[in-house]
Amino acid sequence: MESEIIIVLTIMAFTIFMLITEIVRIDVTAIITMLALSWTGILTTEETLSGFSSNAVVAMIAVMILGEGIAKTGMMSRFSKWLLKRVGRKKSSVLGSLSLSVGTLSGVIQNIGAAALFLPSIIDIARRIKISASVLIMPIGFAAIIGGTLTMVGSGHLILTNDLLESANLEPYGLFAVTPVGIALLLAAIIFFVVLGKYFLPQDTSGGEIGLTEQEKIVDAFSLNKDIRYFKVDGNCKAIGKKIEETGIWKEYGINILALKDSGGKDTKYAPWRETEIKQGDVMALYGEEEGLNRYVADHNFTETEDDQIFEGIGDPEESGFVEVIVPPRSDLVGQTIREFSMRKRYAVEPVMLFSKGERVTGDFSDHKIQSGDTFIIYGPWKNIKELQSTDPFVVATPISVELKDRSKTWQAAGSFLLAIVLAMSGFSISISFLTGALVMVLTNVMSIQDAYKAVEWKVVFLLVGLIPLGAAMQNSGTAEFLAENVMSVIEGSHLLVLLFTVGILSTGFSLVMSNVGAVVVLAPLVVGIGVIAGVDPRPLVLLAAVNAGNSFVLPTHQVNALMMSAGGYKTKDYFKAGGGMTIVFLVVSVMFFYYTFF
Repeated sequence: MESEIIIVLTIMAFTIFMLITEIVRIDVTAIITMLALSWTGILTTEETLSGFSSNAVVAMIAVMILGEGIAKTGMMSRFSKWLLKRVGRKKSSVLGSLSLSVGTLSGVIQNIGAAALFLPSIIDIARRIKISASVLIMPIGFAAIIGGTLTMVGSGHLILTNDLLESANLEPYGLFAVTPVGIALLLAAIIFFVVLGKYFLPQDTSGGEIGLTEQEKIVDAFSLNKDIRYFKVDGNCKAIGKKIEETGIWKEYGINILALKDSGGKDTKYAPWRETEIKQGDVMALYGEEEGLNRYVADHNFTETEDDQIFEGIGDPEESGFVEVIVPPRSDLVGQTIREFSMRKRYAVEPVMLFSKGERVTGDFSDHKIQSGDTFIIYGPWKNIKELQSTDPFVVATPISVELKDRSKTWQAAGSFLLAIVLAMSGFSISISFLTGALVMVLTNVMSIQDAYKAVEWKVVFLLVGLIPLGAAMQNSGTAEFLAENVMSVIEGSHLLVLLFTVGILSTGFSLVMSNVGAVVVLAPLVVGIGVIAGVDPRPLVLLAAVNAGNSFVLPTHQVNALMMSAGGYKTKDYFKAGGGMTIVFLVVSVMFFYYTFF
């Protein structure tokens, strides 16, 4: 065995050990690996630093920016609400639906793009159904990887497979030749995580189970009612033509109107002014104690509607919520009443509770003389509350961690992502395609260039930068070919199943420490030779090797795993455990499928 091969094998073993144990951070391990290949003379300086100019790294940076831009518009948040409305809030239903969605999309676009597109939605859904995001992120990331096996253009290594077959004078495969096995693998992955996920997935990561949000804390602290109900003003409603205050909503019933939408559905008034007139066809979002609210509705003949999508943002903690505000000593509000100050008219927020001198003021407090230290609980859109926060009359005591969504940029964000996909499908490299999309997002003001820089997770970038040279070292030094030849020589003359499992295992192992494309390039000629010697059709053997080059779940070295790692708060051992189970399922399903279908 040549010394270079021994050195590379030693460095590879060290890298895997360090990634699993995480004695130091995984990005630091990757950098050590990269430098060790240069220190030992295995790679030149240019080869050592090749990761910085790698298509994979540039693509990773671009999709992080694209994902952040899409999250800023709230587009995937709206998708989350749509999905939950149709499949329910059961974890298995959500997991299955999201996995099918991202996996199917990954069959026609690069899997890293599909994963980046769905990541904001996954996090949002986890928050809505109150489970740890780590329970969803890893399985759906795996579904994105598996989705690359749905078509022959779903991933780079499958695209390359036909070229390698033609160079060996073998007939290439059609576009959907791999689709049946891809479907089987995707369904097997979904079943695996739905049935056995609780045994393999981390139930508590660095983020842990989703704790109480600031909204939930304030609701619990002040015993606030969580329900917002929606009512329509029909023709027989007694409130038609009356001003809101004239209906006695605050004084007689002690409830609040959070928003009013006109009959045309175009104009929404949040915390409408007391002088606003109620008209036929209007829809109201009402909040308050059940007894008072029911009396108000019955006395005025309002018709309840179940459609909570009427008001964009009301009832959605991403868009609106409760905050505690305190009146400071020098506030202009001191000595005035809410009526005199016109709080609703100025800020479009609704005061739902008032504490003065430590005691709650019950009933209608519109004419209560405000004193220094008085505390209001108000409800309104975050945009309006942030405007209130920047003024002198109030001090907002509740932390506002929600990032405001700019829905006006939804089409620009969607168009930028679609442009990236179209360019990638048109023949441009994924790095150029997605970097173009990211640039368009900046140019169309979806996000600033500073926001784009902040969106990059540099830990993930340096993980890839450091590990890419290891794949190059395995190929350049002959280590990959040495391992493949020695393994193949052992199994000559064995049963066909042994041969198939060996090809699958070799391809899987190589894909963990080198690129998927590199694994196929190394294995394809060897597999063709073994197939000829064994008297087996080499075409499906090469395709099996290509499919299993996507069996990259045990380590966070795949681009999708690297992207999902930080978002899910995972450690390498989490991938080793859950990815180990998924690797076995992938290997068994793919080999048995090929055994019974192609041979």
